[in-house]
Amino acid sequence: MNRYCKQALQSDRQALASWQLQRLRLMLTEVLSRNPFYQRKLGQYSLPRSLDEFLNWPFTTKQELLADQQGHPPYGTNLTYPLPRYVRMHQTSGSTAQPLRWLDTPENWRWLMCCWRWIFQIVGLQASDRLFFPFSFGPFLGFWAAWDAAVQGGWFALPGGAMSSVARLRAIFEHRITVVFCTPTYALHLLEVARQENLPLRETSVRMLIVAGEPGGSVPSVRRAIEQGWNARVFDHTGMTEIGSLGIECQENPMGVHLLETECIPEVIDSQTGAPLPPGAEGELVLTNLGRWGSPLIRYRTGDRVVADPQPCPCGCIWMRLRGGILGRQDDLLIIRGAKIYPSALDDVLRRFPDLAEYRVTWSAGNTASDFLVEVEPNNAALAETRAAEHWAERIAQEIHATFLVRPVVRVLRPGSLPRYEHKARRFRKEP
Repeated sequence: MNRYCKQALQSDRQALASWQLQRLRLMLTEVLSRNPFYQRKLGQYSLPRSLDEFLNWPFTTKQELLADQQGHPPYGTNLTYPLPRYVRMHQTSGSTAQPLRWLDTPENWRWLMCCWRWIFQIVGLQASDRLFFPFSFGPFLGFWAAWDAAVQGGWFALPGGAMSSVARLRAIFEHRITVVFCTPTYALHLLEVARQENLPLRETSVRMLIVAGEPGGSVPSVRRAIEQGWNARVFDHTGMTEIGSLGIECQENPMGVHLLETECIPEVIDSQTGAPLPPGAEGELVLTNLGRWGSPLIRYRTGDRVVADPQPCPCGCIWMRLRGGILGRQDDLLIIRGAKIYPSALDDVLRRFPDLAEYRVTWSAGNTASDFLVEVEPNNAALAETRAAEHWAERIAQEIHATFLVRPVVRVLRPGSLPRYEHKARRFRKEP
């Protein structure tokens, strides 16, 4: 933690706003004089004299960034420095659109690691902790910066990119791992594999899982399944390849994440009008990062649905807290026979069934009994037998109907039928 961060954490909102404005003006001085993308977009604006003035500036959207990269391949023009200054390239998963490619300078990367040092402090990482990263170190940002921050911070850090799930589980036992970094989906999958291999996962040294990449860490039934299965505490984390690693759950107040407001300016807006929303109202998260000058984002519409907690956090931190973490994405909403269903809410319902191993949801815009199909895979082969399957499917259908007032067709599959995911799960598909 640097001295400015420490002062900001211990100060009031007015002092924090002053700190944010100071850093914002420094960044904009550099960006608006060098960055072609923002020169075109914001060239007519003078440096803001207050945050209120800045919050009237135009938003940046993912569609703009994609169009810029398509028009100026391969990296676009949101580059403040000459190309040789950049040493890293990461890209988004492309789950909802063409992937965004994102470049970082050494200074950018040091800022990302600074964010992770904040995260390590907030979750209570100890010098004796032993860290495991069971994911493929590909071009997505993932936990790359967390890995570098851990190594530079002197922690034992074990990469698991080339390992099978069984090998990763054995590594957790053999190396007495205490902290695991992965998606909520993969944490559940490792539980499933551990059961199949008769590995007593609850008896490992793991005391903490830091999960990210999708809603789940703050989805009650998902979180409960992970914590009970691993006998460890879950910490929800949020970030984006293009915006950085900017959210983490504190020790004292589960089921939500604080945004690192020394490193960003967060807003919650009405997604239709763009107007600011008060704490407690659900809206879209907008972020301005303050340390990634080489490839900045200014008033970036993330597409994430959030609620800023109106209550003070018992941890004493004054930073904005997102109650329930990231609730989902604006474009994830399913409209089924008039019912509005977010995938994270349906995930919460399905994970109430402890025998569920995996599932897949298919829906269409029709208005028939077959336009909402939920395929479920049990972790117990006996549940796939005809009579047991019928009973289990009926219970699941009733639970979904009671929650959303729309009844699905539930189909029970044999164990091992559905794909497994190491990164973001893709369980929902729409048919024409």
